[in-house]
Amino acid sequence: MIGNAREFLGAQVDNSSLVFFRFCYGFLIAAETFGATLTGWVDRTLVQPKFTFSFIGLEWLQPLPGDGMYYYFIAMGICGLFIMAGLFYRVSTVIFFLLWTGVYLMQKAEYNNHYYLLVLLSGVMIFMPAHRSRSLDVRLGLVKESKTCLNACIWFFIIQVGIVYVFASLNKMHIDWMMARPIGVWFGYKSDYWLIGPLLAKEWFQFVIAWGGIIYDGSIVFLLLNQRTRKLGFYLSVIFNLFNSAVFQIGIFPYLMIAFTVFFYPPAEIRKKLFKDNAKIEGHRGSISKPLFYVLAVYFVIQLILPIRHHFYKGDVHWSEEGHRMAWQMMLRAKAGYVRFDVVDKETGERKRINMTQYLSRKQRGSTAGEPDMIWQFAQRLRKEYEKEGKDISVFAISRLSLNGHEMQPLIDPEVDLASVPWDRWGHSDWILTYDSYD
Repeated sequence: MIGNAREFLGAQVDNSSLVFFRFCYGFLIAAETFGATLTGWVDRTLVQPKFTFSFIGLEWLQPLPGDGMYYYFIAMGICGLFIMAGLFYRVSTVIFFLLWTGVYLMQKAEYNNHYYLLVLLSGVMIFMPAHRSRSLDVRLGLVKESKTCLNACIWFFIIQVGIVYVFASLNKMHIDWMMARPIGVWFGYKSDYWLIGPLLAKEWFQFVIAWGGIIYDGSIVFLLLNQRTRKLGFYLSVIFNLFNSAVFQIGIFPYLMIAFTVFFYPPAEIRKKLFKDNAKIEGHRGSISKPLFYVLAVYFVIQLILPIRHHFYKGDVHWSEEGHRMAWQMMLRAKAGYVRFDVVDKETGERKRINMTQYLSRKQRGSTAGEPDMIWQFAQRLRKEYEKEGKDISVFAISRLSLNGHEMQPLIDPEVDLASVPWDRWGHSDWILTYDSYD
């Protein structure tokens, strides 16, 4: 069985799908990074805040000072254009991967699933021979032209997008989503949208979107894989993703998911329709090496484990956020609430309430209210700040949170000194209170 899989993945096939995806991928990451600068995202998220909430253990990873982050994003945008043109492809993909991964790890207040997806894609694109055809690298003689690639290059993307969609569907099988509660909260703020606003406010339409999302995510890959239903799958992909783009404004993610459909079509059809090239490319049999096969196997096993790890934590992942990231939990919860921090001087017993506006931006304050790990990180920052003044303090968080429009409940145990508890990387943190029930 492994031998057959290695032969299947090792066959040389027409690389037109991979080359066209390179165009789309390069253009989209350039649009994402240049757009982040022009729309003020970089300024709001990375320049104005006094510090950012990086992944725990990487607190040293902070934005560059001054105008550094503008140049940082411009450099990523230039890499995107170079990737699209196939110019200095390997160097450009490596630089973009390092820079984008840095942005992903240095801030969590603006977490988005497509940020994580771009980390994965930018890493794998380093090894993809997407510049071997229709590229400036070929024209300049920097690489030898090739019209074929390993079948593994095509199927890597099919399997990856399949994992994204299938887990997105499974994660939606939650009572709140099936009752359209988070959608009702979001659409309630969008009823003034031009043309579609009144429709978004209709309860029946919210149920259509909720259940349509489950069905679409669970079936789209299979529709695209089947030749008879491929055209239907493509049209559904365009409609579904353009709707998400218009309503939710989630950056390049919808367009990236449309671009992925290119891998489900026969490469010869892509060559003929998109490149206007009727040349017949002859592939040949082959076999990928055992080390490469096992590397791919381990990668996808990890991709299957990460989305289910939250089942090993106590409580609801939408409430505690434990195991939420890197798990394709696609916009499944709407949170509203607040968190306050009290600092107690252990020597004098003096209690002081922290003015959050002196430390955090508006977006950071909103994100922190619903993210226990960010609450813990802020407590640790306060502890370190007071330590510099020679004070030993306790930090207590008083919080209340509404999940998907349900009644507010306390999120954090107000009696626990967050300055003194270590972060449990592999288990449930007991100071995160359990969500009682869904009313």
